[in-house]
Amino acid sequence: MGGPGDGYYGKHGTPQKYDPTFKGPIYDRGCTDIICCVLLVLAIAGYVVVGIVAWSYGDPRKVIYPTDSRGQFCGQQGTPNEGKPFLFYFDIVKCASPLVLLEFQCPTTQICVSQCPDRFQTLLNAYSSSKDLEYYRNFCVPEFTDVQKAPIQVVKDKECPAMIFPSTPLARRCFPAIQSKNGIIVVGNETTYSDGQGQTRNVTDLLEGAKKANVVLEARQLAMKIFEDYTVSWYWIIIGLVIAMVASLIFIVLLRFLAGIMVWVMIVMVILVLGYGIFHCYLEYAKLKGEEGSDISLADLGFQTDLRVYLHLRQTWLAFMIILSILEVLILLLLIFLRKRILIAIALIREASRAIGHIMTSLLFPLCTFFLLCLCIAYWASTAVFLSTSNEAVYKVFNESACPFTGQTCAPETFNASNVTKQCPDAQCLFAFYGGETSYHRYLIALQFFNLFMFFWLVNFVIALGQVTLAGAFASYYWAFKKPEDIPAFPLFSAFGRALRYHTGSLAFGSLILAIVQVIRVVLEYLDHRLKAAENKVAKFILGCLKCCFWCLEKFLKFLNRNAYIMVAIYGTNFCTSARNAFFLLMRNIIRVAVLDKVTDFLLFLGKLLVVGSVGILAFFFFTHRIKLVQDTAPSLNYYWVPILTVIVGSYLIAHGFFSVYGMCVDTLFLCFCEDLERNDGSPERPYLMSPELSGILLKGTLEPSQSTDSQG
Repeated sequence: MGGPGDGYYGKHGTPQKYDPTFKGPIYDRGCTDIICCVLLVLAIAGYVVVGIVAWSYGDPRKVIYPTDSRGQFCGQQGTPNEGKPFLFYFDIVKCASPLVLLEFQCPTTQICVSQCPDRFQTLLNAYSSSKDLEYYRNFCVPEFTDVQKAPIQVVKDKECPAMIFPSTPLARRCFPAIQSKNGIIVVGNETTYSDGQGQTRNVTDLLEGAKKANVVLEARQLAMKIFEDYTVSWYWIIIGLVIAMVASLIFIVLLRFLAGIMVWVMIVMVILVLGYGIFHCYLEYAKLKGEEGSDISLADLGFQTDLRVYLHLRQTWLAFMIILSILEVLILLLLIFLRKRILIAIALIREASRAIGHIMTSLLFPLCTFFLLCLCIAYWASTAVFLSTSNEAVYKVFNESACPFTGQTCAPETFNASNVTKQCPDAQCLFAFYGGETSYHRYLIALQFFNLFMFFWLVNFVIALGQVTLAGAFASYYWAFKKPEDIPAFPLFSAFGRALRYHTGSLAFGSLILAIVQVIRVVLEYLDHRLKAAENKVAKFILGCLKCCFWCLEKFLKFLNRNAYIMVAIYGTNFCTSARNAFFLLMRNIIRVAVLDKVTDFLLFLGKLLVVGSVGILAFFFFTHRIKLVQDTAPSLNYYWVPILTVIVGSYLIAHGFFSVYGMCVDTLFLCFCEDLERNDGSPERPYLMSPELSGILLKGTLEPSQSTDSQG
């Protein structure tokens, strides 16, 4: 490798020299990046402490149950409100106040009730009948017992509402039972009501109050409906994910024995699936022609939580058809221009199939990675929920008229004896929100940030552990002179043990760098969200450039880390040395990287696309009741896109788990192949360790079969 190439090699590192003692992953190695290992252990210990503190102070019931004016949960077992799951507003018209949007609380008394009222009635009218008064007392504070007190005084003391009206529970809160008849808003078939204070008001006042009270609840209502969909469709989702797992496993097994045929079948099937998608979109687009309301544009319709609305628009199906057509054309063009390279990629996939065939436990290893990722996600999510619900109940002064104390914090126990009630007789001390003034509460945002950072760090560490383990196992296969005789026993478990024992620090180092970049991207997304309403175009442009740069940096780091971990698995060097050696090795073989490694990644991506597309289409037809054989079996849903998207995302993760084994195997074999070319020359004294078939294709048949090892799987 002398002569003209010396300058090139000097620029991109020194090629590996022939070493007759080198036989794959080095066993005599030491610990690397110890400082990062210590940092990871300390960070995990701190993360556990944060979790314990969050679980000690947090209370998820604050998310589940509504809270009355005293900060007590409605419907909570073991409390006086156990049989009262619904929140009732004394005067929901006051919820139309702008204060709702500022304090997220209506300036009116709220109590927990067993059921929402079902009739129009005023307190004054209820006093005329003992039966009516007994019913009305269900919507008064529990302390109200003096039925001899004058109704006006009862309302003034805020012990009972001045009137009640027909209501329906929504997100465990009683809202007016508003209906529309012939374009007229009615509540309980009435267009007006008596407010209990001698005035007749229009029911639209109730509508406005309900709208403002519902501002904070819309997201929760959507979440409740999504949760309901999951409760009735979870087993069908699991069945869909099992189908995806079986399909991926069958595909991988067939790829082991029929690599060439399966790759071409995969290519044809992807083209056919996309073609059918285009055809189906055209049929739906043509069927909606002339139907009323189908020509409304997506911009005019706006955002709708019920996505079925969009499927009744021609523009939706036209957009789907255009997207699928562009994807189809891009894939066809890539296949046309890369048709010769695909043959080379198939040879590399076939070699990867042999390696996986000798190390079949590698196909099950993604389950270990998936389990560890689930632990990380579960711990992060639970800690985030407990941190967000670890605030204390904060009470504030609410007053209808002008009052200097309005908005100030107060204590319900001593409020009636304070100076506030003397200066502002109609003031109330009501529960406002959950917060706190202690040092713990002041640093809650910092703890949430630390929680997010540790989530990224641990997830990247788990992924890195999986990559270095697979790389060590497949490198053992490649560098075995006689396959499978020279492959060490239990190569996967040996690689896993070496990674944890010697290279936890290197894995922590690589994942730490990646986690920092990902956190910066999250911060940039947050800033972008905050600046959407701003008119500063310069700031938006700079922010857009930063987002683009850090996105590219993250992609580059993932690529570099992946190859660095392969070097760590083979040579046992620290992260920086491994990253440098891997980068220079790839730069010395940049043409092969571009035309071979990436083409193989493209083919594996098509495999994932085939599994996800097939399962996604099956889920779409099932949950939309379009399969006649099981039409009555499919559950009725609020949003059928919830289980469909869940199945699609889950199928992709499952397919990615199986195909990632192939991807890591291909990357490891490719890096070993590049090292093989530098270490050996194909002579009988220094034979290549790649298979004769692989050497014949990659080196364009310049080698004789005798010059390679007689390794056949």
